[in-house]
Amino acid sequence: MTLITIVPIRASNPTELFVHISSHLINQWQLETRDIRISIGKKMVSVKIQPVEMPANMIYFPEFLFQHFSLPIQHYKFHAIYNKEFHYLFFGPVIGLVTDFKNEGTEEPHFRSIHSFCEELHHGIADNGGFLYVFSYPDFSVQGFYFKDGHWKSAELPFPDVIYNRIHSRRTEYGKEYQQFRQSLADLRIPIFNDRFLSKWEVHEHLIHENHLHSYIPETNIYTKDHLAAFVQKYETVFIKPVHGSQGRNIYKLAKDGNNTLLQSSVTTISGSKEIVLPIDKLYQHLKPLLNNRIYIIQQGIPLLTYQSRGMDYRVLCHKNYQNSWNVTSVVARISAEEEFVSNIARGGEVMTPIHALKEIMDISEAKQLISKIKELAIETALIIDRKSPGITGELGIDIGIDMCHKPWLIEVNSKPSKNFEDGQMKLRPSAKAIIQFCTKLALDSGLRMEDS
Repeated sequence: MTLITIVPIRASNPTELFVHISSHLINQWQLETRDIRISIGKKMVSVKIQPVEMPANMIYFPEFLFQHFSLPIQHYKFHAIYNKEFHYLFFGPVIGLVTDFKNEGTEEPHFRSIHSFCEELHHGIADNGGFLYVFSYPDFSVQGFYFKDGHWKSAELPFPDVIYNRIHSRRTEYGKEYQQFRQSLADLRIPIFNDRFLSKWEVHEHLIHENHLHSYIPETNIYTKDHLAAFVQKYETVFIKPVHGSQGRNIYKLAKDGNNTLLQSSVTTISGSKEIVLPIDKLYQHLKPLLNNRIYIIQQGIPLLTYQSRGMDYRVLCHKNYQNSWNVTSVVARISAEEEFVSNIARGGEVMTPIHALKEIMDISEAKQLISKIKELAIETALIIDRKSPGITGELGIDIGIDMCHKPWLIEVNSKPSKNFEDGQMKLRPSAKAIIQFCTKLALDSGLRMEDS
């Protein structure tokens, strides 16, 4: 694999398909003929090689050749692989990020909560070698947006070598149109990760059957009237969470208060309150309209360490690397907002380094050991979810709480973790760098497997 730069040049004859390649690259790849096929973004074009004295790892493309590949005319830094058996050069990766956003036609698009992250990815991919564009799945193969001169510009762009899924809506992923898009990717043999949202019950079922993880998982079941009665009797605190929920929305916390129950909601309820006290025997009927026939889980509440009397847990980002192994790329402590029992940033929570959050509770040495345990538990969780989930998993956000005895508990696993909670002080965050590496690995693996055509 060689990192090369493609430079556009003017050509007098727009019908002759050629590239200028340095003698250095011709010798390195042992190109024995002057006719070769070039593959970029799932498209292959036959060209003639014209050796030219030029910088070693540079290739000149005539401007009209960019049109054959549906690429904007500009400089590109690409990884190059020569397939000697089928005699073609693969340049890439071309990475597509699929998400859902409003496309107003003439206006520059806004990619909602991941807008700045898309720009960060663009710069990282351009520096590392590759080309990123963002698209909405209904416009696949018709229109995408690439970043240039500080703006997202529209163009008809090549099929990507790999797609990173950042669809915001679970409902969208279940829709017929999106399923047709997924089938088209399968037909084109374009890999996509992370394939879809994970449900809380699905994650629980994957993990609970691993005996060595039993003691780290709060007791959990599908919400029913009988399970509600059993959990309220058994535990001082109980949580009721939507199976398909995210960002801390529509979560209910129950805390026993003698013969009554304190019901707290992460959002204002239909009664206009986030908190209410009611008799335990009235609990189910009160919850019924709030849950609105949607599927919920009911979960044992764990008394977790707090930070200045505010709720606290830890978000661990795990990513696959070039070697297809899981690594921890980030750990932050998430502190709930005042009067909130969920720590999600979307609900007003804040982040800080784990050491800073723990140093008031324990000494630095113990805090470091505890953070190591959190990382080990997150990696083990990622390995299991990856093994048991269909599709390609390359990124997970794993939420872990620490109880009063300093024992870690698995709270939640997210296949599309927020991009807004890291400190943002680095030009390219470790999580973005990891995504670029995994996209590049998937794309290059795909390029090496291309069949003769």
